[in-house]
Amino acid sequence: MIPHVRARFSVADDPWIDVRRGTTYRQVGLRTLFLDAHLIDDLAIPIAPAMSALLRIAAAIAARITGLDDPRLSADAWNDHRRTLLSSPDGFDPTAVHAYFNNDAHCFEAFDPARPWLQEPRLASQCAAPSGINRLVFGRPSGSNLAWLSPHHDLDPAPVPTGQALQHLLIHHYYGASGGATPRAVGRRAPQHLGGRSGPLRATVSFHPLGRNLHETLLAQIPKLNDEQADRDVCPWEDPDPPDPDDPLLPLTWPGRILTGRSRHALLLVPGHDGSYVSEVYLTWATRHPPLPATDPYLVMHTKGNAPPQRRRYPRRADADKAWWRELDALLLAPDERRAFRRPEIFDTLNDLPEPLRTRLRVRVCGFDQDPKAKDHRWYTAITPAIWPWAQEHDPGQAERIAECVAQAEHHAARLTYLADRAWKDTADGPDHATVGRSRGPEQPSRSPWAAPARAAYWPRAEHTFWRLLHQPDIPARPAFATAAEAALRTATAGDRVRLRHAARAIAAAVAELHRPPLTRPQEGRR
Repeated sequence: MIPHVRARFSVADDPWIDVRRGTTYRQVGLRTLFLDAHLIDDLAIPIAPAMSALLRIAAAIAARITGLDDPRLSADAWNDHRRTLLSSPDGFDPTAVHAYFNNDAHCFEAFDPARPWLQEPRLASQCAAPSGINRLVFGRPSGSNLAWLSPHHDLDPAPVPTGQALQHLLIHHYYGASGGATPRAVGRRAPQHLGGRSGPLRATVSFHPLGRNLHETLLAQIPKLNDEQADRDVCPWEDPDPPDPDDPLLPLTWPGRILTGRSRHALLLVPGHDGSYVSEVYLTWATRHPPLPATDPYLVMHTKGNAPPQRRRYPRRADADKAWWRELDALLLAPDERRAFRRPEIFDTLNDLPEPLRTRLRVRVCGFDQDPKAKDHRWYTAITPAIWPWAQEHDPGQAERIAECVAQAEHHAARLTYLADRAWKDTADGPDHATVGRSRGPEQPSRSPWAAPARAAYWPRAEHTFWRLLHQPDIPARPAFATAAEAALRTATAGDRVRLRHAARAIAAAVAELHRPPLTRPQEGRR
């Protein structure tokens, strides 16, 4: 066991959160984040999943500081109170901010021996050995993974500045992988290695309202209570005792538990001599109980009617190759049980915002493209322009036009992939089979070498077509996207149409099929 090192780092008062005002960047702690929220333009955290996780934590704290977490408030009273708060030119009340962070019942010390922030202090005795600092940092190879493109390896582990370590701590709590954790012994039982428990946001994409400054952003982030609440709501750092893995899970109360209390992982950071860096980490499972059903307010939810009840509703998967405009239909259309998707619940509260803010409201997109279990691909982020004036509640015609164009763009992308594969097969099965067939091989995947280049050429054209059609509502969407798909297919296959005798004929047949009207209308929300 690694001996305890006397070190301190306060997540409330020591700088670790990147923020921006104009062209000036600096780091602040949580306390200054709220005290100066009206003077800060935006967060500047470089890692998208850490940004998304911190926004959830900050929304829960903002609800505490402002009293918007009071379940006794009626919907009208809640909206009136938030409007009053948004009208304040001085941001959050400093007295309320200091009262919250000075509360002795709340622990914001990262290396507190009894209640380290968002950590489990008992792991030092429950785990036989630490997990290795490289396991903490996303992007570093660890264990038996090969270090092809990284200087880091477990034979010479490099410590991590505490501010960065805290951001990766948040990513594990929200986006952590299943399996592969360090065995943990609870009570008298032998150490157990529980797999299959991925983070609550793993492989998802989040959508966060973005105001003109951080004060507006955080108030717009707070979800509204949709039902009665009888249980006491606490965030993990407000709980006097760390949860026991054997205890039943606490109810997912609003807003603290639903935003900050759903982690499936337990971590313990081991500091360096002065707390400025982290030298080691324990990373393991947090509970043996299955997760409680919950709907995160920042996720697009899909419904699959023929699935079992426990898998009927699922969040939209993150896709690093997907541009933000392809998500607009899911953000702007009002909830409708006829659709296969529902916009994030946080968007249901935006119509109650003051008009000057509502009309300028943008959306931050934060996605982490992962597989459901353990493999991480890429994280990404984007910021939309002010899109809320296009919402169905304000401009139903434009919202429906956007939904139609997005559906047609997705439909023709799928058709392009299918027809590129079929055209390649037709070419390979022709007289040139002896030449083309050898380039594939019996163990190659069924996707043709034309599909990926065709999609890569299609999406920039589709985006240009999308924005053009929004300003030309009289032009039919289907032929316009079919034309974009045709141009992409011809671009991707230009060389092979000259080299392979039967390629031109196969591509001509695919182009004709692209322009043929479908028998059924493309379904909205299918991805």
